[in-house]
Amino acid sequence: MHYRHILFWFLGLTIGGRWVAAENPKPITETCLVCMCEALSGCNATAVCVNGACGIFRLTWDQWVDSGRLTIPGDSPLTDSSFTNCANDPYCAADTLQSYMVKYGQDCNDDEKEDCYDYGAIHYMGPFNCKADMPFTYENIFKRCLNNAIRDGKRQKAN
Repeated sequence: MHYRHILFWFLGLTIGGRWVAAENPKPITETCLVCMCEALSGCNATAVCVNGACGIFRLTWDQWVDSGRLTIPGDSPLTDSSFTNCANDPYCAADTLQSYMVKYGQDCNDDEKEDCYDYGAIHYMGPFNCKADMPFTYENIFKRCLNNAIRDGKRQKAN
């Protein structure tokens, strides 16, 4: 699925550029979430879990636990299926990533700002290894997606 389709889908989570559920800070932009999804899974929701990483964001059990064991409505964090249910639900998974970045967000590339590049590194490599080089394929897809989103945004502003 093309990233713009996913972006519009994620925009449904927001009103006026602000997250609807504003109980906690949400540091990751919709564009960044789309590009993480694109680089990690091609935003393919049919591959439920691969090597313990689940959903379109390929969340791990440890990330889910560190983020507070978020659940889909009506689920309990204590059930055996609560992790996979959340990880495979795009809304719950996105909220999990938001909570994870609130907890572990940092400047991984020493550019003196915390942004999408840092969140992509933290999510893929972990908060204690995010200064290392990202794997080529992941980084290439992730950066290409971000650059395309920036270019498309500038093109839309010009029109």
